[in-house]
Amino acid sequence: MAYQKLQVSNGLAVIPSDTVRIPNPDTEVASGTADFSVAGTLTDVGTSFTTDVKVGDIVYDTTASIAYYVSVVVSDTELTLTPSSAGGATDVYTIYREATPGCVLFAGVAGDMGIQLAQQNGNANTTELTFKGIAAGAFLPTQAIRVDATKTTATDIIALW
Repeated sequence: MAYQKLQVSNGLAVIPSDTVRIPNPDTEVASGTADFSVAGTLTDVGTSFTTDVKVGDIVYDTTASIAYYVSVVVSDTELTLTPSSAGGATDVYTIYREATPGCVLFAGVAGDMGIQLAQQNGNANTTELTFKGIAAGAFLPTQAIRVDATKTTATDIIALW
């Protein structure tokens, strides 16, 4: 009898968002501590954003648990972000170049999880589903590209590759 065997080599704590996809952790381009107190703006000193960061990169503010896309590289020390949400003055962040093509999800705390599934066979349409009543410690053996904030009550979600 066949059985499913899950062996992963990489993981990332997921920040649920209704617009920002889960980043591919292998594509990290920058990280640090920055000022997110002005809504839609990341300001950090001693950085080289004009060289290292591109429009469309994904920013994870892990202190405030907010995910953003870079919409404008203003200067070496400032980025304009979408959505226009504010964080704190000393938030920890990581910037990733690409979104994941798909990952398996782990729910640390029970609840519902709204996800967007990866595309299949080059199909431009993606499927959005809400999994109800996921148990704590459960794996979702799907290929997810986003966890929707407004449809998700499960917490401590980890993306696995």
